[in-house]
Amino acid sequence: MECTIQWLKASGMAFAAETGSGHLITMDGAPDGGGRNLAPRPMETLLAGAGACSAYDVVLILQRGRHPVAGCQVKVTSERAETDPKVFTRIHLHFIIQGAVPEQAVQRAVALSHEKYCSATVMLAKTAEVTTSFEVVAA
Repeated sequence: MECTIQWLKASGMAFAAETGSGHLITMDGAPDGGGRNLAPRPMETLLAGAGACSAYDVVLILQRGRHPVAGCQVKVTSERAETDPKVFTRIHLHFIIQGAVPEQAVQRAVALSHEKYCSATVMLAKTAEVTTSFEVVAA
């Protein structure tokens, strides 16, 4: 896997990342750090990637189990260290699954993602306490 990051000097502290699969992601800094708040912060992008990685696993596991998943939302909250490097110290992923999916199946899918499949959250768990919760709602 690879990625190329280009500083967008005219935009202050914005950066464009081109992924190995040919997709673009724009990131920007906060105004107090020279950014213009035109895009997500790099650490927000990291957190979003972790949430999406885990959501991908959960949806795939539920679909492979032939469960009628109508929707999946993950609300990710975090805490960071007070001093540099301001690593994530706590990350919580709350899954909201829509559809007539048994709670036991969701619990299993979330656990499998958390413990085995989600490379992003497993990696972040080296510095942060990563926790999960879920709820199932009607579609």
